[in-house]
Amino acid sequence: MINGNYALEAGLVPAKDALGLESATNNPYANILVTTPALANDPRIKALAKDLTSPQVAEFIRKQYNGSVIPVAPQS
Repeated sequence: MINGNYALEAGLVPAKDALGLESATNNPYANILVTTPALANDPRIKALAKDLTSPQVAEFIRKQYNGSVIPVAPQS
C-alpha cells in the first residue's frame, strides 16, 4: 500500500494500476486546508480556499491526473 503521490512519481497510474482504491466519500484521510486562527480571515487564505473548490481547478485536476487525484468537494 502506497500513497497516490508515490505511485504517480513512480510512473504508475493509480486509477488503473491499483489493485484496490479507497472511497473518496467521507474519507478520513482526505487532505484539507488548515491555517492558524490568526490567518483564518487573511484574504490570501480565503482566495486559496475559493480557488481549491472552484470548478476550474477541479477540471484541471481531472484532466491532469485522469482520475488518480480526486478534486476537493466544495463545502456548503
